[in-house]
Amino acid sequence: MPSSPHIPFTHLSRPLIPSLLLLLAASVAHAEEKPQPATGGALPLHLRTRVETFKGSGAWDEVVVEKSFDPRQTALVICDVWDKHWCRGATERCDALAKRMAPLVEAARAAGIRIVHAPSDTMDFYKDTPMRKRAIGAPAVKPPEPRKLSDPPLPIDDSDGGCDTPGDRMHRAWSRQHAAIRVAEDDLVSDSGEHIYNYLQKQGVKNILIMGVHTNMCVLGRSFGIRQMTRWGMNCVLLRDLTDTMYDPQDAPHVSHDRGTELVVEHIEKYWCPSITSDDLAKLSPSSGKSP
Repeated sequence: MPSSPHIPFTHLSRPLIPSLLLLLAASVAHAEEKPQPATGGALPLHLRTRVETFKGSGAWDEVVVEKSFDPRQTALVICDVWDKHWCRGATERCDALAKRMAPLVEAARAAGIRIVHAPSDTMDFYKDTPMRKRAIGAPAVKPPEPRKLSDPPLPIDDSDGGCDTPGDRMHRAWSRQHAAIRVAEDDLVSDSGEHIYNYLQKQGVKNILIMGVHTNMCVLGRSFGIRQMTRWGMNCVLLRDLTDTMYDPQDAPHVSHDRGTELVVEHIEKYWCPSITSDDLAKLSPSSGKSP
């Protein structure tokens, strides 16, 4: 993985019995069928993007923009962080990433951010859980006409699958999400962009933080990934130090694995969405998503 230099409850007009107020407030907070109201400015982010200052020059400048997301209008999508991969190198890196992700997922959940577990091709493992049924049962929402966005080729060659450990052959090695990341009862489990979009729209979520693997493949290309969600008008943000590529340094452009990941992150920042590091989420506290 890359190193980290990149490394309102309406106010009532007259007093009510305090216990009744508490009961009503609790019911609003736990009503899953309605979007939660925004509090604004609760989650400060340092969004790194890239700008071709002089158009057509091919020279891109790194720019950091400070924005704040309301946690209750934000979801954290965990993309394909499987228990095992067919490529041994990918399995080892994913294992290390999952252990770093786990405490951040807990902090994000406590702060009011929606947690979406998206381990593709493993839905049978979760079929009887409320987290899976919640995704399937979300009312359908017609997405907008997809935005027409430029989609240049990736800066790395992953045509051979990108595995950097010799002798490994493609097969479905995964059966569930990595066990280091807890799936809580109020979370969502889905590998369908349509179901995830339905649920997020129902909840009033417009911002997606995405982490997981692999940056050049699933993170970009899944139906719930950066390309599709950006085309549907969602504000996507990549956690650049909690992602990894499928890339073999034996292939073009013949750089280290970490540099290959960095090149894909830079590509995403140019054409698709900004990125942040986990430092922004590490500052979350359970009070971040609550009304004052």
